[in-house]
Amino acid sequence: MLPLPDFQLHTPQSLTEAVQLLQQLGPAARILAGGTDLLVNMKHRFNDAEHLVHLGAIDALHHITHHPDGAFSLGASVSLASLRDSPLIQQHLPALAMAAGGVASPQLQNMGTLGGNVCLDTRCVYINQTYFWRQALGFCLKKDGTECHVVKGGQLCVAAQSSDTVPALLIYDATVEILGPNGTRILPLEDLYKKDGAQHLTLEPGELLTRVHVPPQHHDLRATYLKHRTRASIDFPVLSIAAAVRLDHQGHCHDVRVASTCMGSRPRRIARLDKLAQGQPFNDALIDEIAAQTAKQLNPLDNLLADKAWRKAMIPVFTRRALHALAEQP
Repeated sequence: MLPLPDFQLHTPQSLTEAVQLLQQLGPAARILAGGTDLLVNMKHRFNDAEHLVHLGAIDALHHITHHPDGAFSLGASVSLASLRDSPLIQQHLPALAMAAGGVASPQLQNMGTLGGNVCLDTRCVYINQTYFWRQALGFCLKKDGTECHVVKGGQLCVAAQSSDTVPALLIYDATVEILGPNGTRILPLEDLYKKDGAQHLTLEPGELLTRVHVPPQHHDLRATYLKHRTRASIDFPVLSIAAAVRLDHQGHCHDVRVASTCMGSRPRRIARLDKLAQGQPFNDALIDEIAAQTAKQLNPLDNLLADKAWRKAMIPVFTRRALHALAEQP
């Protein structure tokens, strides 16, 4: 059994107090929500947290709010199980409910939070190991080392962003609300991430994610989420595809969206699909074109426990499955 290192737990009662604590404690502090990823990383000694700032007592972060115009505001501490089971989320944001219900296991969905999943640390076969294993290898760019074992000679960590909820939120055009010493700022979800697996979030010191905002969706939008993982439960995805489409009464496509994680330190929303599909019949030929364009823009690396050539081959397969599922939805 791997023991946790010593740490001091802080339980702020308000967002203001949480930001103040993060400022005072500096780089030695980490935000604790459900702890399903953070505590494991601490046991493996690639997270040097000396202070944990637990957000569980802040009531403002626990709410799902459905606004009159159809928009949603989702608190960062809303559990994945709540998203999975919410009739409102199932009805209006079904891909998000599917993604939340696909995370790990029911026990971890009960503990894990939306904010934790959105800010999930990147993963790599060379970092998600015990300290003894990593020491024997000579460590890596992400922690304690100077060499990337995935990209030889690489100077930037390529550990993969492997969140389930992020691709679903991307196809819904979500934004994130961030609170810090300088106040509140809102930015597109894609802009939360940068191309560096060692420091993959654009959060500034003292900042924390407080809410995810989803704008009103067209009532005709169909959406779904598919993932593949090595084992049918517990495992993180090695490939994820979220897809959405809007069809007219004649079956012509007027909006198509595809997003994915696991390919690098940033999630990806596939570009130029509207130009390809706008006004076209949503048939097998168009679905094959969209799948091919998705595969063209996504390039897996040898950073997860699955062969990169196989993952590349599965991208169009899973994209077609997702789009065919949407075609069959009422």
